[in-house]
Amino acid sequence: QVQLVESGGALVQPGGSLRLSCAASGFTFSTYALTWYRQAPGKERELVATITTSGGNTKYADSVKGRFTISRDNVKNAVYLQMNNLLPEDTAVYYCNTKLSTIYYWGQGTQVTVSS
Repeated sequence: QVQLVESGGALVQPGGSLRLSCAASGFTFSTYALTWYRQAPGKERELVATITTSGGNTKYADSVKGRFTISRDNVKNAVYLQMNNLLPEDTAVYYCNTKLSTIYYWGQGTQVTVSS
């Protein structure tokens, strides 16, 4: 079955960096776009970044442009989110997502807390 497993979340100080990973299985990874979302307490889930099948095209939320980078490894079946210059407002649970046909699949999420 389709599985997405996120990791890499942590408590980090403002200005710090983290690299999130999402390990995928159960589908032909290289043929699907992947997306990172996040959900902060009391807020709706929002799209952070998305990457196409080959990694040639990426899109970012305005709030993370220039600070976050999404990438993928189609050999390791993994997608990554490099987060630099983290701000307190980046605090959220981060989720990996893909859409197969009409079904959206989500991981369990990984907590990122930015605080001094």
